[in-house]
Amino acid sequence: MKKSPFRLTPYQVQFLLVVGFVTVGYALYLRYLAVEFSTVALACDAGLQTMLCKSRTLATYLFKNSVFGITALIIATLHVMRPSIVLLTGGLIAAGFGIVLYNIALSGIAIGLLILGFARPAPATA
Repeated sequence: MKKSPFRLTPYQVQFLLVVGFVTVGYALYLRYLAVEFSTVALACDAGLQTMLCKSRTLATYLFKNSVFGITALIIATLHVMRPSIVLLTGGLIAAGFGIVLYNIALSGIAIGLLILGFARPAPATA
């Protein structure tokens, strides 16, 4: 029995577009209005306890330890081995954050693997 390649339905493509734009938009917001914005950085470093400062601290910790890139790479590798919409969504989220928040090399490789996952056959269903 020949397996067909992994293909997305139009609704899944629209869902992934929304998830991708929201992820990259929030990552851009964190990068330019929390991490790199000097007024917010000084206030947060002085001890301000707002949700923005907590998000800034978490994002800074995660990108300094390459968590976004490593997570994206792991999920993308799993997606190449066994393609699914769940893995594709998770990989897209992690890679979107990684590309914007300084984990460019690992996230770029992960995006390449996510694209490569479309060349693999979908899992066989009974």
